[in-house]
Amino acid sequence: MKLLGRLTSINVRKVMWTVAQLGLSLDREDWGTGFRTTQDPAYLALNPNGLIPVLIDGDFVLWESNSICRYLANKLHATTLLPTEPQARARVEQWMDWQAGELNNSWRVAFMALVRGQPAAPESIAASVGSWNRYMAMLDAQLERTGACVTGDDFTLADVVLGLSTQRWKNAPIERVSLPAVDAWMSRLTTRPGFADYVDNGMA
Repeated sequence: MKLLGRLTSINVRKVMWTVAQLGLSLDREDWGTGFRTTQDPAYLALNPNGLIPVLIDGDFVLWESNSICRYLANKLHATTLLPTEPQARARVEQWMDWQAGELNNSWRVAFMALVRGQPAAPESIAASVGSWNRYMAMLDAQLERTGACVTGDDFTLADVVLGLSTQRWKNAPIERVSLPAVDAWMSRLTTRPGFADYVDNGMA
């Protein structure tokens, strides 16, 4: 298997952290900003969105990072990371979809302006920071309820994708609300394989 995408991408690191949890070995090639362009016709033939990452498994090609994480867990029958019981699985996927949708949309303006340097009105940045903190408070409330991982006692793909998102929130140059359950959860995650390489590595 091969993964296409630069390691500075949070979505590539999401997949690589999943790979570390699975004890899987795969090749990775740098594509994207600073490397080979994803607008290359050969790349666009793999992913017409021109985004990273892309997984190549033989003649099977898959894009969208959360889908790649699910595929890898399914391929290796990692039923703790992605349960087979319908309700348990739905709960994990619910939080993965929330990460990709609501949470990501909340931080987009603030992060792109304050970290990536894209122009944005101050009021738009402030609104994005406020929204980002509100959604992170929702995660904090969930972790306070479980007292362990995002969906319960077991570490799942929900913890993978939200762990990366939380690290971005913690590293961003914004005023953050106090979230003790999130802090305790992140401290517990430090013992997971690959955390230092793909989460707490200083990358945004």
